Amino acid sequence: MTRLLDRRGASRSGVETGLRIAVLVPCYDEEASIAQVVADFRAALPDATIHVYDNNSRDRTAEVARAAGAEVRGVAQQGKGHVVRRMFSDVDADVYVLVDGDSTYDAPSASAMVARLLDDGLDMVVAARVAEGVGAYRRGHRFGNRLLTGFVRWTFGAAVTDMLSGYRVFSRRFVKSFPVLSGGFEIETELTVHALELDMPVAEIATPYYSRPDGSESKLSTWRDGFRILWTIAKLYRAERPLPFFGWIGLLIATLAIALAVPIVVTFVEQGVVPRFPTAILATGMMIVAVLSIACGLVLDTVTRGRREMKLLAYLAQPAPGFSAGARAGEGSRP
Repeated sequence: MTRLLDRRGASRSGVETGLRIAVLVPCYDEEASIAQVVADFRAALPDATIHVYDNNSRDRTAEVARAAGAEVRGVAQQGKGHVVRRMFSDVDADVYVLVDGDSTYDAPSASAMVARLLDDGLDMVVAARVAEGVGAYRRGHRFGNRLLTGFVRWTFGAAVTDMLSGYRVFSRRFVKSFPVLSGGFEIETELTVHALELDMPVAEIATPYYSRPDGSESKLSTWRDGFRILWTIAKLYRAERPLPFFGWIGLLIATLAIALAVPIVVTFVEQGVVPRFPTAILATGMMIVAVLSIACGLVLDTVTRGRREMKLLAYLAQPAPGFSAGARAGEGSRP
């Protein structure tokens, strides 16, 4: 059954799944908030193991987290994407809860998110942020999130409305089939696209989003990280949709080549001569490039299909959410 908790962590019911639940907390200079995050998630998910991964913090983040009872490890490569890659590689569990260490996300919502994942057989549940307070969710970040989320929904299909949320629950088969390639805050975009590419069942749950506590500062740069996320979307579109990507490029170049060639062809038909040889050569070269672009898209589309099939096989090799616990219980009852 499901336990729902209020902001202070007071229990209203209980989660007894028999599953191994891991709470993954990437941290960089979160001394002011990490103890509260560990305490809140320990209250919300008493049976979960809390893993704090320190990413070269310059303060006492690791010491405070360890004193609060979390399992602490360090990651030398700077960037949230590098930390998530290490977390997904190191930690073995049935359900994974990924959350930032800044105490802005609502820990009591974790039990409802885990329950939704298990009850509906999902692979990812995203916490859609609902700002609590004026300074919780800055206007620039909200606008950028809507812009980027809309672009991903248009490019890859509808799935979530808060693509950049750092609070998510995953099944084991999601985590163990996800090849983390990004190094920074664009990791959330990559997580969303991975689910869309494999047509995974996902859902959203609206959760409160709070202001940072005193002494805690955001590491997110609106413009720098926004451009990095846009660049990541472009690269993912090229990698996952090569035929439309190179096809549109080829079509654009071919259109320009035809526009340059039409006057030359008309003059040749009317007068029997070919004027402006440089333009004729340019149009011919552009048409060759257009054909090559479309051909590259066709070849890469086949390669992408093979990559998607490999990721799907890795995904299918893992048990569905909730199945592994039942299998272990069944094995334990055998004579």
